[in-house]
Formats: sequence, structure tokens, C-alpha cells
Amino acid sequence: MPSDEDLSLEIAASAARLVVEEGLEYGPAKQRALKSLGLPRRTPLPDNELLEEQVREYLAIFCADTQPAELLALRELAALWMERLAEFRPHLCGAVWRGTATRLSPIHLQLFCDDSKAAEIALLNWRVDYEVGSTAGPRGQSVDQLILAAPCRALNESVTLALTILDHDDLRGALKPDHRGRSERGDLAALRRLLEQEAPPSPAPHP
Repeated sequence: MPSDEDLSLEIAASAARLVVEEGLEYGPAKQRALKSLGLPRRTPLPDNELLEEQVREYLAIFCADTQPAELLALRELAALWMERLAEFRPHLCGAVWRGTATRLSPIHLQLFCDDSKAAEIALLNWRVDYEVGSTAGPRGQSVDQLILAAPCRALNESVTLALTILDHDDLRGALKPDHRGRSERGDLAALRRLLEQEAPPSPAPHP
């Protein structure tokens, strides 16, 4: 009988494939992996850290030729929308920020607003179609999430853009690093630093 550690790793590996190949979020991917492996519902699930490690490993093995360019395209698109939404203090989070995104991954932006309806009004003024959903906020409460399709020229298709509406006061605790010292989100300046690191080197001038 496999140990709890081996079982966790097996679930994480199965979930990682679903995250990469189907663009699933971590929670649904873990539940699907549990079902596909025929395990009981009460089986302890791997934490997000282990799942992210498995996602990175899967990308390195199966997607090394395509994922870096897809990630760059998504980060560049995120930067454009962060410029557009600058008044709402946008911060990028999720797979696009962490570097594990593929063309199937949504772009997650958190907006820290003085007025919770201001971002919706802005989208209406720009004639941007969106749907209103909900997600868990920083204190476990339900908060609005605006979902829209953002055209991405580099990928030649539309990408899902998810805008989570948070209070301005939530920004104070948002930039605390995790226990490994990594940030969970970044503002436009931080994203631009990542883009500069990813930019291909300039060709050497002719003598």
C-alpha cells in the first residue's frame, strides 16, 4: 500500500497534467485527479506547493519548446490590461505571475478599488463585454470577479481575463511574501521587471 507521501505525489502529478493540458485551476484539478485515480473522496489532497512543483516538472518535460513563448505573450497582455486598469491598482497573480502559465491559463488580476463598482463602470464605458462571478476573498469572504475574453494577438486567440474586485484596504497585506520568500502577486512595475528579464538579448552591432 502506497504511503501518504507517495499518494500525494501521485495525485499532484495527475492534477499537474490537467492543469497544463486542460487549463484547470488547482482545486478542480485535484478533485478530478482524485476521481481519475479511483481514490476515496476523503483522501488527503496535496498542497498547492507540491502541485506547483509537479506543474513545473511537467512543463519542463513536455512543453519546454512552447511554454516560454506562451507565458511571455500572456505577461505582455497582462501588462497592457494593467496599464488600462491602472486607476484600480491592478496586481497580477496566479500562473501568469508565477511563471507556470500556458495559452490555456487565465490571466488573474486583482483590483484594489475604493469603489467596488468602479471597475464594472469602466468596462461598460469601454463597451467591454463581461460576466460577473464570485471567488474567495483574502478573508474567506465571497467577492466579485469579472470575467472577460481578451484578444491576444501573439497567440492569435482570446484569453480569459479574470478581474477580482477587492477593497483598497486589502492591499496592505497583499504583498507579504510566502514562507519561501516569494511574492504571491506583483504590480505593473514588478511585471515589467520580469518582462525585461525574459526579453531576448539584442543582436550585437556589426563592426
